[in-house]
Amino acid sequence: MIVWHQGALRPLEAVRIDPTDRGLALADGLFETMKARDGRVLHLERHWARLAEGARLLGIPLPLDETGLAAAARELLLANGWARGDAAVRLTLTRGPAPRGLLPPERPTPTLVMTAFACPEPLPPARAVLVKGVRRNELSPASRIKSLAYLDQILALREALAAGGDEAILCNTQGRLACASAANLFLVIEDRIWTPALSEGALPGIARALLLERARAQGLLAVEGELPRHLLARAREAFTTNVLTGVRAIASVDGFLFPEPCPGPLTRRLAELLESA
Repeated sequence: MIVWHQGALRPLEAVRIDPTDRGLALADGLFETMKARDGRVLHLERHWARLAEGARLLGIPLPLDETGLAAAARELLLANGWARGDAAVRLTLTRGPAPRGLLPPERPTPTLVMTAFACPEPLPPARAVLVKGVRRNELSPASRIKSLAYLDQILALREALAAGGDEAILCNTQGRLACASAANLFLVIEDRIWTPALSEGALPGIARALLLERARAQGLLAVEGELPRHLLARAREAFTTNVLTGVRAIASVDGFLFPEPCPGPLTRRLAELLESA
């Protein structure tokens, strides 16, 4: 594997991360997982905007601009044999090495690493579990960025697996629906598509934004708002969105089966819309 590290392509075994790097020590950093096709990252401008906003919030200087990121990602993809077909790029940005302590250095030296890998295979319909042991903190600024700190999502998914499911649905601190473990959540109720608002703790997902835009352009009613848990019982279909896995139908939540065949008709239609150019 060839890795893009600090401005250059290097063999994986030649890459060294400083043990004092704050990304390793404190999860002080961000990441982006991006889908690529034929050697180019899709929707790069959206990924860049989210990365730049996260870096601004954390106060981490970006070593590249958007043009530089596009060029670096393409070099990485070509070096790993992904000139054709679908692939994925993982970007990790940390504040870099620093002395011990919580306060960051005044002049950080960021670490930027990118890896390329195969896109995951399409996932079967999910058996979701509404987890009880983890809540999404919609009051935290970290809920609106792709922070390296993913322990809540890891714990939620472990809880779902222990309960016999394969996907977790998290509520926020008010007990309302927020998101899945690594995806945005959607419900189909009557003739509308419902998804938790960003203020509810939902991450501003790239696939989420694309699906909402394309659904509305097709005349479909899409609502972003507060989703109490009892709305699950009213839903005819449910699904998640993720930039790599696209639309994933949810077959059940806590054993409750949604009325429509899985995937339902609107879920299938939206999956096609999201996959379109």
